[in-house]
Amino acid sequence: MATLLRSKLSNVATSVSHKSQAKMSGMFARMGFQAATDEEAVGFAHCDDLDMEHRQGLQMDILKSEGSEEGGEPPLEGDIHYQRDGTGPLPPSGSKEACSELSGQGKPPQPPWEAGWNVTNAIQGMFVLGLPYAILHGGYLGLFLIIFAAVVCCYTGKILIACLYEENEDGEIVRVRDSYVDIANACCAPRFPTLGGRIVNVAQIIELVMTCILYVVVSGNLMYNSFPNLPVSQKSWSIIATAVLLPCAFLKNLKAVSKFSLLCTLAHFVINILVIAYCLSRARDWAWDKVKFYIDVKKFPISIGIIVFSYTSQIFLPSLEGNMQNPKEFHCMMNWTHIAACILKGLFALVAYLTWADETKEVITDNLPSTIRAVVNIFLVAKALLSYPLPFFAAVEVLERSLFQDGNRAFFPNCYGGDGRLKSWGLTLRCALVVFTLLMAIYVPHFALLMGLTGSLTGAGLCFLLPSLFHLKLLWRKLLWHHVFFDVAIFVIGGICSVSGFIHSLEGLIEAFRTNAED
Repeated sequence: MATLLRSKLSNVATSVSHKSQAKMSGMFARMGFQAATDEEAVGFAHCDDLDMEHRQGLQMDILKSEGSEEGGEPPLEGDIHYQRDGTGPLPPSGSKEACSELSGQGKPPQPPWEAGWNVTNAIQGMFVLGLPYAILHGGYLGLFLIIFAAVVCCYTGKILIACLYEENEDGEIVRVRDSYVDIANACCAPRFPTLGGRIVNVAQIIELVMTCILYVVVSGNLMYNSFPNLPVSQKSWSIIATAVLLPCAFLKNLKAVSKFSLLCTLAHFVINILVIAYCLSRARDWAWDKVKFYIDVKKFPISIGIIVFSYTSQIFLPSLEGNMQNPKEFHCMMNWTHIAACILKGLFALVAYLTWADETKEVITDNLPSTIRAVVNIFLVAKALLSYPLPFFAAVEVLERSLFQDGNRAFFPNCYGGDGRLKSWGLTLRCALVVFTLLMAIYVPHFALLMGLTGSLTGAGLCFLLPSLFHLKLLWRKLLWHHVFFDVAIFVIGGICSVSGFIHSLEGLIEAFRTNAED
C-alpha cells in the first residue's frame, strides 16, 4: 500500500511538473523566443533531421505524450505530435520518425503572422547590406533581379511544400513527408534512396560554414573601418572576433543564444531605417545618372549570387508550414512576405546606391560618416557575433549525425561517450571548424565575393534548381502545362545564373587568395 501511495504521489508530481514546463514553453513561444530564423538561421534552425536539440534549447524541454499510458492525462498544449490527418500511432520514442515529428511540433502551432515574421527574418537579415554593391555592377538590371528573385523564390517555396503532399487511396491530399531531405530521398528512390538527402545535407553544410565565414569577415571589416586610426589590421580584428567565438565549440544547445535573437533582429531593422534615413537626407545629391542599363559583365554574375543568397529560406519552409495553425494560409503568407521583402530590398539598395554611386562599398555601412559609422557598425558586429553560433551549431549537428552518429553507416566512431559527453577529439574537431572559418576570413576577406559564391553555389541550388526538379519528378502527372513551363524555365535560368556566378566568384576568390598570400 505504501509503495502504491508513493507511486501515485510521484505520478502527480511529474504531471504537475510537465504542466508547468508546458506553460513556460508556451509563454516563451508567445514572447517570441522561438524559431530564431533570420538569414543566418535559414537552412538549419528548422531542418527536421537536425534541430531536435536546437528546439530543446529554445523551449526548455520537449514534453513526451503520456496519453497512451493507463491513467495518463491527455497531451498538453505544445505537446501534440504532428499528424496531418490526426490518425495513426506515434512512432517509438527516439526513432528517426519521432525526431521528424517532434521537429515539426516542438512548439505550439504558429499563426500566419508569426510564420511570416520568421520568413521575413530569414530574407531580410544583415546580408541585405551587400545589395547596394550589387546595384553598382548591375544597374537597373540588378533592381529587376531583386524583383525576379523574389518572385521565383516565392514560387519555388510553394512548389517545395507541394512536394510534401500526395493523394491517398480515398482521394484526400495528405502530408507524407516532413523535410527537404525527405523530398530529395523520395526523388532518388528506389535506386538511390539516400542520395538526394546526402546532396541536400552537403549543400546545407557548405551554406552554413560559408555563413559562419561571412560573419567573421563582416566583423573584421566593420571594426577595421570603424576605427581606421587604430594600429589594428582587418585580419587582426577577425582574429579577435574568432577568439570571442571560440566558446561556440562548447555549445550543447542554443538556449542562451536564442534569447538574443529577437533583440538582434529588431536592432538590425533599426539600423536599416537609420541608413535609409541618412540616404533620404541627401536626396538632393542623388546620382540618378549613375544608374545604368548596361552591366559589368565580369562582376554582375557575382551580384546575382549576392541577391539570391539574400532570399534563401527554402530549407526550413517544410518545418515552418508543418507548424502553422492553418497550413492553407501558407501561400498567402509567402506572397506578402516576399512582396514586402522585394519592396524593402529594392528601395534600400537603390537609395543607398544613389547616395554614394561609384563609391559604394561591399558593406554599405562603411560609407556612412565616421561620426555615426562606428556606432552602427558596433551594433552590426554584435549581431554578427551573436548570430554566428546558430549556423555553427547546425553545421556541427549535421556533421556529427552524418559522420559520427549514423549507426552502422557512420564513417567514424561516435564522438560522444556512453554518458552523453562529447569526447576530447570531438571537441578538437569543433575548435578546428572555428579556426577554419577564421583562416578563410583571413585569406579571403571579401564579403561580396564570398556571398556571391555561396549564393551561386548553394543558394541557387536549394532555391531554384532542386525545388523545380523535385516538383517535376514527384508531381509530373498532375501538373498543368504552365507549371511544367515555369519549372523548366526556372531550372534552366537558375542553372545558367548559378554556373556563371560560381565561375566569376571563384575566379575573384582565387585572385584575392593569391594577393593575400603574396602579402
